[in-house]
Amino acid sequence: MANLSYKAIDVDNHYYEPLDAFTRHLDKKFRKRGVQMVSDGKHTQAIIGDRVNRFIPNPTFDPIIVPGCLDLLFRGEIPEGVDPASLMKVERLGDHPEYQNRDARIRVMESQGIETVFMLPTFACGVEEALKHDIDATMASLHAFNLWLDEDWGFDRPDHRIIAAPIISLADPEAAVEELEFVLGRGAKLVLVRPAPVPGVVKPRSLGDPVHDPVWARLAEAGVPVGFHLSDSGYLQIAAMWGGKSTFEAFAGANPLDQVLVDDRAIHDTMASMIVHGVFTRHPQLKAVSIENGSYFVYRLIKRLKKAANNHPRLFPEDPVEQLRNNVWIAPYYEDDLPALASAIGVDKILFGSDWPHGEGLENPVSFTEELAGFSEGDIRKIMRDNALDLLGVTVGSAA
Repeated sequence: MANLSYKAIDVDNHYYEPLDAFTRHLDKKFRKRGVQMVSDGKHTQAIIGDRVNRFIPNPTFDPIIVPGCLDLLFRGEIPEGVDPASLMKVERLGDHPEYQNRDARIRVMESQGIETVFMLPTFACGVEEALKHDIDATMASLHAFNLWLDEDWGFDRPDHRIIAAPIISLADPEAAVEELEFVLGRGAKLVLVRPAPVPGVVKPRSLGDPVHDPVWARLAEAGVPVGFHLSDSGYLQIAAMWGGKSTFEAFAGANPLDQVLVDDRAIHDTMASMIVHGVFTRHPQLKAVSIENGSYFVYRLIKRLKKAANNHPRLFPEDPVEQLRNNVWIAPYYEDDLPALASAIGVDKILFGSDWPHGEGLENPVSFTEELAGFSEGDIRKIMRDNALDLLGVTVGSAA
């Protein structure tokens, strides 16, 4: 089934940031308040906001985990007697220029049968949480990052091969609009907003707070989707209430209770805030996409939205479940129950994402089709290609 007669559109690809991704263009006055990379000659650590940050324990990404090597772990199919730690395999970063170079990546995409990818961050997914108490440094750091991203990858080019998504923080509402105009002016076709409460000077805000309407209105007007990708959303503070760790540290040992308590709660609450606080009511043309957050939150959210609307009908001028189905696209985990997701939101809102080249993703991205055995050829094409193009509002390659 992986031998498609068309090239796929993969909405979940990643780069590995170089050490200067946040510093190359950073305003000097924020040098000690933003991201700093400090080396003792043997090890490099990220210092963010004057604290060692272990969201990515090795920010050099050398060595780096082999794509797809943790597949069995995430499917829950580790053979009896096999130590899960033995699944971890690494390789030298220098042997894979495609992880950090646009032209090399396109050559690999050709060999994978992929036309276009949404190119998303790795290290950067943890920066806004680490800087949430310094809003000025947050805005300056993300602007510097977006400058780097456009310079090294390009937000978009006429061939639409790589759609690199800049990050917009809503922490400073006025600066957020300025940054949005900046990235749209440089051709951004997708922007990322962290799925989390918005940091504020006095207290956090909902994504649905009307103070953010200028951002949502501008995205709706431009037809540019907002992406919510799995990030450090600060939700381990909930785990800390139950005796767990309050900060995320990759590969630092797992507490199963943390996963049970937190899991997909951030994306559930993010979409709830967008819907319940009226973002899609005020901006019905706004398109949102959940990437690498799984899909099981959808069922809980639908149940809760129905109950809230039944209990408070005057507060829901539009059917909230229909807004979810109309305005939100979902890129599920490949191991999710995809027929159930199609039944819940419709096949037109499901997107193919491989998480390549991360270890928990797919070794061969287009092997995602093996999870679509029960779908018609037409629906497989929608998931693997056409739905993503509809989301972006662009045409790529041939019409075959």
